[in-house]
Amino acid sequence: MNICVFLSAADLADTYTRPAREFAELIGKGGHTLVWGGSDAGLMKVVADGVHTSGGRLMGVSVHFLAHKARPGVDDMVIAADLAERKRLLLEKADAVVIMVGGTGTLDEATEILELKKHGHTDKPVVLLNTAGFYDGLKQQFRRMEDEGFLPRPLTELMFFAEEPVGAMAYLEENFGVQ
Repeated sequence: MNICVFLSAADLADTYTRPAREFAELIGKGGHTLVWGGSDAGLMKVVADGVHTSGGRLMGVSVHFLAHKARPGVDDMVIAADLAERKRLLLEKADAVVIMVGGTGTLDEATEILELKKHGHTDKPVVLLNTAGFYDGLKQQFRRMEDEGFLPRPLTELMFFAEEPVGAMAYLEENFGVQ
């Protein structure tokens, strides 16, 4: 399966890098492909390294103004003209999406896939990996949106919340019938 991971390219503490590395190893050992922003920096590098050393494939989608940070030697790398094209290509190449810790770019990518899913333009599974409670506030906000009628579909149809990498992978593999 091609698993798109939205995440930060920042250098982060072990609180975030350890679970990211663990999820990356699950991708690689499962024979899956990482579809990601293509960066060779920060948490993106940690995940790409983990997938690569565990036997998985790397499919990067960078953007023109960040091409100098793109990881060399990947299985497949595309350089998009702008961020909108990058998001479109990431989602096109993915069978599933996992949202890991990140900043405004990650949040932008996450809300885009949720909007597409909300309106029935994709049925790809989406997992929010809530490492160290990073997304507790966002989970609360999504639940409020659901409770107060802002979501036309149940939240459980839009995304799955996982607290640990193994739970995220189990959900994805169950969705794809991987045993």
